[in-house]
Amino acid sequence: METLYVIKIGGNIIDDEHQLHSFLETFASLKGKKILIHGGGKLATKLAVKMGVQQQMVDGRRITDAETLKIVTMVYAGYINKNIVAQLQSMGCNAFGLSGADGNLVQAHKRKHATIDYGFVGDIDSINTSLISNLLAQDMAIVAAPITHDLKGNLLNTNADTIAQEIAKALSQEYTVELIYSFEKNGVLLDVNDEHSVIPKIDPSTYAALKSKELIFAGMIPKLDNAFAALQSGVNKVIIGRAEDLLSLVNGEKGTMIIHE
Repeated sequence: METLYVIKIGGNIIDDEHQLHSFLETFASLKGKKILIHGGGKLATKLAVKMGVQQQMVDGRRITDAETLKIVTMVYAGYINKNIVAQLQSMGCNAFGLSGADGNLVQAHKRKHATIDYGFVGDIDSINTSLISNLLAQDMAIVAAPITHDLKGNLLNTNADTIAQEIAKALSQEYTVELIYSFEKNGVLLDVNDEHSVIPKIDPSTYAALKSKELIFAGMIPKLDNAFAALQSGVNKVIIGRAEDLLSLVNGEKGTMIIHE
């Protein structure tokens, strides 16, 4: 099967114009099929402050009320998505930018929680794999914004990490999928204060041992749990590392590779 790269970039890269440009140059140079899922960065929060729309966060997650939904849709599916697409076009990479509502790419439902009303936050129900395959067949690089819909006319703000994982899982029947989470760290670290303490490979038994010895810091556990869930659903491998090292991550020279036994 042909290799498909599903790559997620975080807000810290989007907030840095120079870093984003450099990252996109590397992304554009990757051979083969590729999908980029981007987060939002700080622009939505800055715009909300300017517009007097108060922002609420619970456990690091944004409460998306009706006014905030308008802002994140404008910023994520509008400016950020189209800025990335325009830059990729200038680099000779024919990119197609869309949100989860376009072409029914990502259908979701409003999150239900026993005690917290997250507002217009979506949890994913389905991925339109035929749309993705058709675009990839035309040698398009897909750029997806983290705005989804519920098939009832509502837009929903959805976690970009989760979108990347669900797209990777859904396409794993058709492609050899490599899911890459690029963020600000060099990889999964043995010591959170030492950027050089990268664990190059983690399989399920290594992960269990690291957790039992409390050598994996708490913030990384959800990412790794998601990585192993992706592997169990057919994804070939998951790579976690610094966005600036994208080519080295793809080549297995840097970052942490999450693999089957």
